[in-house]
Amino acid sequence: MTTLDAPGLRPANPNFSSGPCAKRPGWSLEALRDAALGRSHRAKIGKSKLARAIDLTREVLQVPETHRIGIVPASDTGAVEMTLWSLLGARGVDMVAWESFGLGWVTDVIKQLKLPDVRKIEAEYGKLPDLSQIDFDHDVVFTWNGTTSGVRVPNADFIPADRKGLTICDATSAAFAQRLDFEKLDVVTFSWQKVLGGEAAHGMLILGPRAVERLETYTPAWPLPKIFRMTKGGKLIEGIFKGETINTPSLLCVEDYLDALEWAKSIGGLDALITRADANFAVIDRFVAASAWAAHLAEQPETRSNTSVCLSIVDPEFQALDAEAQAVFAKGMVLLLDKEGVAFDIGAYRDAPPGLRIWAGATVEASDLEALMPWLDWAFARQKAALKAAA
Repeated sequence: MTTLDAPGLRPANPNFSSGPCAKRPGWSLEALRDAALGRSHRAKIGKSKLARAIDLTREVLQVPETHRIGIVPASDTGAVEMTLWSLLGARGVDMVAWESFGLGWVTDVIKQLKLPDVRKIEAEYGKLPDLSQIDFDHDVVFTWNGTTSGVRVPNADFIPADRKGLTICDATSAAFAQRLDFEKLDVVTFSWQKVLGGEAAHGMLILGPRAVERLETYTPAWPLPKIFRMTKGGKLIEGIFKGETINTPSLLCVEDYLDALEWAKSIGGLDALITRADANFAVIDRFVAASAWAAHLAEQPETRSNTSVCLSIVDPEFQALDAEAQAVFAKGMVLLLDKEGVAFDIGAYRDAPPGLRIWAGATVEASDLEALMPWLDWAFARQKAALKAAA
């Protein structure tokens, strides 16, 4: 670990960004040759491709027939915002957050929607809140997998079947890599650019029967922009969940998503995707177990993400630095790896503690992670040497 010599083996694919994420193995532009470019999404060919995307999503993600699946604007953020503005306000709300995006939803509900009966159940980076504090008579909003902290809920056992409120789950870095219990989740959102490595700007919204009932029986006190409206005349706009999108989607991105779904299906579907992500996480986990300087940001093993794996630097000399110097040290590691072309975009999220964030989702090859691990030691040793030289 102390050597400053660069490792000999390099990852074949250095794309370890946590979104947009690496494309599926073997991907090339040739995969998009059948895209319906220059065609309307309302034409038969456009609608058929959008409907196919919904059908394959249901098949690969194992979504029950009781749940509707829609393609919506503005990535996962758009799907979450549609949900918050359309469904909340009928009863109290528990906002559960332990990282940046979850905290963002807290801000939206309290400062933008200005709901009066809101409880915040929060934890700092690396920890999961006490889920026993949740009141399921309230609507509950939470992230399944904290993308910026690497902390996830282990399962849905904390959600009662006889809840009165709705469960609204941002699952964007969990879907296709972690098993979601749709019977316990009334709303699920995610985006294409995470586990399946799709392109940006398109969100997925999955509604269970209880969420549909809320939409058809509750009218928010505030006006809804057109882009958020899912009902007309008190009835769900069913076309949204059959491929008739609210706004114009990119049929090039749709083709890319279809390609990713077909790949997922070809390798064995959800089980195979989870197995790949788990194997990728295991590579990093073994590295951390043997490391003198790296640790998981997620404190409890059962809460550690198998997709957005966040690492802390626990070296005593690093810990002795002030916050600004720690950030410079960690950024220096990221820049070294980027310059060498062995790892792109693996810095910790801007609001998270200084460290590394490595995407280990199903489109990443374990062999590339194996090749990357010695480079982490190399970058750390280089930064440590520079720190000592400057002292």
